[in-house]
This record gives sequence, structure tokens and C-alpha cells, in this order.
Amino acid sequence: MENKQFKVEQDAVNLRLDLFLSRLFEDKSRSYLQNLIEEGNVRINGINKKSNYKLKPNDIVDINIPEPVALNIEPEDIPLDILYEDSDVIVVNKPQGMVVHPAAGIYNGTLVNALLNHCEDLSGINGVARPGIVHRIDKDTSGILVVAKNDNAHNKLAEQLKDHSMTRVYIALVEGVLKKEEGTVDAPLGRHPIERIKIAVVKDGRRAVTHYRVLERFKNSTLVQCVLETGRTHQIRVHMAHIGHPLVGDPVYGYKKQRFNLEGQMLHAKKLGFIHPSTRKYIEFESELPEYFVKIVGILRNEVKIDSK
Repeated sequence: MENKQFKVEQDAVNLRLDLFLSRLFEDKSRSYLQNLIEEGNVRINGINKKSNYKLKPNDIVDINIPEPVALNIEPEDIPLDILYEDSDVIVVNKPQGMVVHPAAGIYNGTLVNALLNHCEDLSGINGVARPGIVHRIDKDTSGILVVAKNDNAHNKLAEQLKDHSMTRVYIALVEGVLKKEEGTVDAPLGRHPIERIKIAVVKDGRRAVTHYRVLERFKNSTLVQCVLETGRTHQIRVHMAHIGHPLVGDPVYGYKKQRFNLEGQMLHAKKLGFIHPSTRKYIEFESELPEYFVKIVGILRNEVKIDSK
């Protein structure tokens, strides 16, 4: 076990404990750091505190980093919505609430656990924790992603992601009424300078481009289609918040007060297209909006009709 000790300087005063740890350990996930705190591996002046503890001047923070435990990813009999499958790829429609691959603190119930139960031939390029995973979508984002069954397929798909030739179209419900019919957000993204668990628009970030188009306007929100030119972490969520229209239900970048009792942001990966690794032919897949998404849109449409009377 590795032991570290830090004294709280002025620039960290009033910062949450978990955010303070995120500054110190940029390579660790938020869930991993919060688990450290919950399991008693972090002490403030010799006392265990919760993740939301606000640091005080000259606090002494003692951190114990346990030895890493080798991940033993077990297959799990979890239903999969498979849109397409052959010897090279599996195209899956992921439900909201499912994590794509195991990470520190999350070892089961993921898409990878389900895939390992479904088949054994997944590419090994990303290691034991992420077999076959070419790209991710957030836990609370639903929709389509492609999984590679072998290393050749993985490399070919990764090339398409890198050169931005893979088609990725999302449907999002955003706060407020967008005035323009369409637009492009070209703003670099990187770690938030203070809240390290967040992504933000930063000058020295990686280039990120999102094209959006209005599909339908409601009283206080807008249904939009977003096309990714690049694929950065939280790209659509951060870009739409950046232009003043955060996603409805987004717990990180959205409004603190939410009208609907949602599990997360209203974002669905509706369309995915790519050149097949073996046939070299372009193939494309679409999925319907999930039931909860359709229900919310129905409520908003009904309000518009009522207001127009």
C-alpha cells in the first residue's frame, strides 16, 4: 500500500475532498477516488470524512493507495440488443444506465460482462478490461456502438474513428429554445482547470467539432440532431452547455433544478455508420429512441398544443 500526505494550501480551501483528490490524481476516475474515501483510505487530520467535505486551511490529508487488484472480468447473462453481428463486428444498442466496460469500482453489470457471456472472440487490443471496445458512450447515454471481434477489425475501425470517417448521429433534448436552425460548435476540449472530473472548453484542449440541427422546438426546450466530427469525452454535453443549451437531465453540465425525474442526460446515439473491416463496404445502423425519451417528448408536444389553443 502506498501512503501520501498533503497539506491544504490556500488555492484548495473550500474545495470538495473528492475534487481535491481529482487534482492530485488526474489518472484516476471519480468513482475510484470516491471509493477510496468511502472505504476509509482518506483521512483529514486523522479523521475519515465524506466526499463532499470542504477543505479548510492547513488541513492534513492522508491518503492510502491500495495495491492494484487484477481485474477478473466475469461473463454475465445480461440481455443484449444486437442490431448486427458477423465474424468481425457486433453492433449493439446500449440501454441508458449501462456502463460500457469495467473500471475501478465497477466490475460487473457492464456491456463487456454481457459481451463475454455472448461470445469469446473479442479483440484484445484494449486489454482484459475492455475487450472489443473500440469507442464508448457514457453510462447514461443510450444508443449504438460497434464492438470488434478481432484485432484486425479493431484496428480498421479505430482508423475510421481517428480520421473522422465514421458516421455518428445523436438525438438530444436541450434546455431552452434554439434560435438558429443549425450550427457548428468548434471548441477545444480538455480537463476542467479546477474541477478535474469535468471536461471543459479550454484553449489548449484537443479540437472538437459538433454539428447540430433543430428537429423540433418546444416551450422551454429543443430537440436537436448532433453529428460528431470528432469524438471527445462528453463532447455533445459540453458543447451544448457551452452555447447555453445544456442537455435536459444532465447531472454534471445541466441545470441544478430539473423538471423531470431522469436517470441522466437525454442523449441517444441514433445512427452509426462505418466501412466494414473485411468487405470494405459502408454499412449503417439506426435505433429508435428509448421509451423514456419518447415519453418526455410526448409531454412536451402536448404542452405546445395546449398553449396554442
